[in-house]
Amino acid sequence: MDNQNNIPSEKRESYKTSKNIFASLQFAINGLIYCFQTTRNFRIQILFGALILVICSIFKCSLNEYMIIISTIFSVLILELLNTSIESLVDLNVKNKFNKLAKISKDCSAASVLLASCNSIFVAAFIFFPKIKLILFS
Repeated sequence: MDNQNNIPSEKRESYKTSKNIFASLQFAINGLIYCFQTTRNFRIQILFGALILVICSIFKCSLNEYMIIISTIFSVLILELLNTSIESLVDLNVKNKFNKLAKISKDCSAASVLLASCNSIFVAAFIFFPKIKLILFS
């Protein structure tokens, strides 16, 4: 413990922005690892994303289609990371007590992931249905 406000020095420094790009990159990687290890939905979304990329390869998608699919996959994963972050912050602040605003915050955060996931289904349908239709009816 440091004498300044009885806060451990590593905690006191945690609010600062890193001036070292490699340290910043390591913090980001730590966040990805944490989310992968602790969030079942993140692992499921990565699995489905990888599966969709394999399907893209099988259907010989164009570069534009790949870019649309990859952007869509990343949008879902980014929102899942933000959802995990928001849920962690809410849990930190409310502990084990019910708070209506905390519930609203967590529900809205989860809803953003749900909407991105629904959007990913629409994008996949738009890209893959014509290819499937061509195979089935040719």
